[in-house]
Amino acid sequence: MTEYRPLRIALLGAGSVGAQVARLLTENKAELAARVGAELELVGIAVRDLNSPRAEGVPTELLTTDAQSLILGADIVIEVMGGIEPARTYILQALNSGSDVITANKALLATHGIELFDTAEQVGAQLYFEAAVAGAIPIIRPLRESLAGDKVTRIMGIVNGTTNYILDRMDSTGASFDEALAEAKELGYAEADPTADVEAYDAAQKAAILAYLGFHNEVPLENVYREGITKVTPEQIAAARRDGYVIKLLAIAESLPADENGPAGISVRVHPCLIERTHPLGSVRGAFNAVFVEAEAAGSLMFYGAGAGGVQTASAVLGDLVSAAKRHVAGGPGLADSVHANLPVLPIERVRTRYQITIEVKDQQGVLAAVANIFTQHGVSIETVEQTVARAQDGKRVSTATLEVGTHEATEAALAAVVDALAVSEVVEKITSVLRVEGI
Repeated sequence: MTEYRPLRIALLGAGSVGAQVARLLTENKAELAARVGAELELVGIAVRDLNSPRAEGVPTELLTTDAQSLILGADIVIEVMGGIEPARTYILQALNSGSDVITANKALLATHGIELFDTAEQVGAQLYFEAAVAGAIPIIRPLRESLAGDKVTRIMGIVNGTTNYILDRMDSTGASFDEALAEAKELGYAEADPTADVEAYDAAQKAAILAYLGFHNEVPLENVYREGITKVTPEQIAAARRDGYVIKLLAIAESLPADENGPAGISVRVHPCLIERTHPLGSVRGAFNAVFVEAEAAGSLMFYGAGAGGVQTASAVLGDLVSAAKRHVAGGPGLADSVHANLPVLPIERVRTRYQITIEVKDQQGVLAAVANIFTQHGVSIETVEQTVARAQDGKRVSTATLEVGTHEATEAALAAVVDALAVSEVVEKITSVLRVEGI
């Protein structure tokens, strides 16, 4: 067989991921060439500042600030610089020049993914993005290719390692949110400004990408329901443990049938919730990620592993690079992603779920009946009730009691109405916890 010419690889970004990509490309050059059938030649690394400190192993002779010239001379462009701009402009330039592009940029894909995919399809190029969700875990390719002939019904995952680490430490040590966050910062799991993680912006971006792939449907980021973990308390964690649950921040995308409230569609949401400790996602510890996929024919599938880290993300980038390089050697246009469903992304009010509600009530006759009546008025069935009567330090009974109410499945709208009614009820002193229950 005639040896294929060397393929020119341009790298945009030399941070923690870019440095590892450059190192792996250099160290494994001979083995990668054998796998692909062509030499992979790293021809340049575009950076913003030539004088910034670099990780060991970055070939400084390849550094340049002229990203555009580097792109125009490349066969394959790897973008690991992050952010929206100039990454979007560079990727569009690369695609329009006929280059395949590999990106780890979840924020860009969540906000401009359709534009990028459409451009790639028009010019016959390919956009690869395995590293954009869940680090080293191979989840994009299974959704994009392996399950392309199946019908995915639900995707539920832990897709942010920082928040999972925080919640796991709260569960295993009894730490407060602030204490667990401080520990996560010390270990490098959390940024100095952790807002993107703890307020679930990062997870929402990943949820939009997973939903796009799983349901062949455009998912605007603004339509992803989002709640962070900053309000999760040690008391909620302890109560969950006592009842056989654990609290996780889950990204959930699922298909919803048409009902009396509206047409069929998909729901995409991210929020903390209770999940049974025996569920596969319930056992995911530390900063690890996991994605649980349910499909009609394949059934339940679990993908688990390191969700972040320079070398782990670089592993996913190199996997995409081998695929892109093999396509060059074999020839043929890129394969477009199918976005044909045209289903509405439904508001969270259409979701059917379960709630666990903890309320502090007056310890008097008729309270249970009054609380039960509120649930009945809004069409929500109570599954379990556990009452705890508070005691003062001297052992005497006090004037309040705690009710922990578990519901049967109901619409989010009905459950939210119950919570609103409880908040203004004369028998309720305060609502101390409201959590959704998933995975049952």
